[in-house]
Amino acid sequence: MPARKTARKSTSKRRSASPATSRRSSAKKKSSSRKYGKKAQSEVRTEMHHLKKGEHKNRKQAIAIGLSKARRAGAKVPAKKKAA
Repeated sequence: MPARKTARKSTSKRRSASPATSRRSSAKKKSSSRKYGKKAQSEVRTEMHHLKKGEHKNRKQAIAIGLSKARRAGAKVPAKKKAA
């Protein structure tokens, strides 16, 4: 029997995204389950700006004040952790 010559298609698939990129894209899919809303993020950003001006003592205090203001405004923020 004569050997057949057939055109072979490349079976190796090129990966357009690196593994790190694919992990990031899966994180983007979880955007609907984010813990903090846009309003909460903007409040914390504002307080971080105040921190740079010297109105707060440290980073934790600025974040706590920002989240507290966001809670009062009715933004999407998880409840405070309860004391044990």
